[in-house]
Amino acid sequence: MRTALIVIDMQQGLFATPKHDPAGTVARINGLADRVRAADGIVIWVQHEGPEGGAFDPNEPGWRLLPDLRPQDVDQFVRKTSCDAFLDTDLANKLAAANIGRLIITGCATDYCVDTTIRSALARRFQTIVPIDGHTTSDRPHLPAQKVMEHHHAIWSDFLSPVGPAILTRCDDVSLG
Repeated sequence: MRTALIVIDMQQGLFATPKHDPAGTVARINGLADRVRAADGIVIWVQHEGPEGGAFDPNEPGWRLLPDLRPQDVDQFVRKTSCDAFLDTDLANKLAAANIGRLIITGCATDYCVDTTIRSALARRFQTIVPIDGHTTSDRPHLPAQKVMEHHHAIWSDFLSPVGPAILTRCDDVSLG
């Protein structure tokens, strides 16, 4: 089964506010991307696109990926306008064309776009792996970022879907075999 690493919204505009372990998250995503490519998988960078003049306008710096990320020429890109990376995008078509059956979902923000895309992937019957150290978010008024992440790990690992819940592991422990 071929694997795709999905990297969601690791854009400069989202990191204008503090995130949980941003440097570590970037380093782990880069390492996982290298491993996925070496195992004949694909890497897809998902970027949120907003209206002209806004923080996520493709002509503005906030739309660009974080400078420490290492996309390669063989990688693919998807633009989205909602929390769900599948909704009104060509992500599903790209995955079908590459014969992908398993997704590894990483990125920002745990409680918005990462969560929504994980749920959508599971509903579409993709085996879904979520590295617990491969996504990040900000502190929220009611909960610190680490607790937001822990809460979502509990939900995803017990999520009811046609293919079962998400598989949670650390980036270094993701099995690509």
